[in-house]
Amino acid sequence: MSGLDPVIHPAHRLQLCAMLAAGGSVELALVRDHLALSPSALSKQVAALVDAGYVVQERGTLDSRRHWLSLTPAGRSAYDAHVAALREIVGAAS
Repeated sequence: MSGLDPVIHPAHRLQLCAMLAAGGSVELALVRDHLALSPSALSKQVAALVDAGYVVQERGTLDSRRHWLSLTPAGRSAYDAHVAALREIVGAAS
């Protein structure tokens, strides 16, 4: 089905994108805790989204140890299209 994005589709990446869509810029530690992922597993998921141009990762201005994630405009568009495609699938099944 068109609209489903293979980069966003894995459950942890979809959850991560949902958090960023709702929260704007979210601290990496909060994402890690919410998704209950190890640092290495989270790094892999974030890297896939960053490599696709969907997420940017920035260091905190007051505390450089804190990292913040946010969706790019391309990431927001891809996430919105993915959610619309999921809604279409669910609606067709009802």
